[in-house]
Amino acid sequence: MIVTTSLRPTDDIIARARIVSLDLDLPIIKREKESISTIQNQYQSDIFVVAANRLSIHQLGTDKPTFFHPSSAMFRVKRILRGESDLFLQATKLTSGMSILDCTLGLASDSIVSSVAIGKFGKIVSTEGNRFLAYLVSEGLSNWDSGLPEMNEAMRQISVFSIDHLEYLRNEKENAFDVVYFDPMFESKIDSEGINAIRKMAIYRSLDEETIEEAKRVAKKRIVLKDHWQSTRFDRFNFNVYKRVTAQFHYASIEL
Repeated sequence: MIVTTSLRPTDDIIARARIVSLDLDLPIIKREKESISTIQNQYQSDIFVVAANRLSIHQLGTDKPTFFHPSSAMFRVKRILRGESDLFLQATKLTSGMSILDCTLGLASDSIVSSVAIGKFGKIVSTEGNRFLAYLVSEGLSNWDSGLPEMNEAMRQISVFSIDHLEYLRNEKENAFDVVYFDPMFESKIDSEGINAIRKMAIYRSLDEETIEEAKRVAKKRIVLKDHWQSTRFDRFNFNVYKRVTAQFHYASIEL
């Protein structure tokens, strides 16, 4: 990974690129009016691009950059604020003041919804094993203006840790969170804009017995899993599945 700027960088953009370079300990390359593909081919590297309004990651062999955007969280939050239901919240049973550990941050859609549900007196920690994705999303959560004060406040209170979730669980105290949540890469591929954006950066280590046992130790109330409807993990770990007819994925829980 290398860092560069948008095509015509201002002094502020150049300064921001230097900060990103230092934060991630990455080399910084002057853009020199070159295309991203030209720079990729020259250095055979993914590129972290700093622009005026966003950060983005351009991966070798992909056409579209990855950047932070609340995407599905926007309309989900709007529905929640209108008092409508959300399948994720039905499974996690999150309410004001609760705490949740999101072990699979991704682009943070479920973390944002969680944070809205638990409110300013709740606690949310999210882990992401890919340090570049963790940085990209953490910066987005800190700076994105959704136009909704409740959503902005919710995004700002999410604590992001760039760490493998099993390592985090091993070092967390017993009963530290009401809910521990997993949304691993599905065993069967589905076509999703959100998943496609991070597919090459995702951590593909599957859930195992140690991870589930550590989650049971850390969670006070329940463990929640989002997975493909045909996933073997539901039965393997004795999850209670909330089945939905024709749905590509289900939520499931282990009540503690």
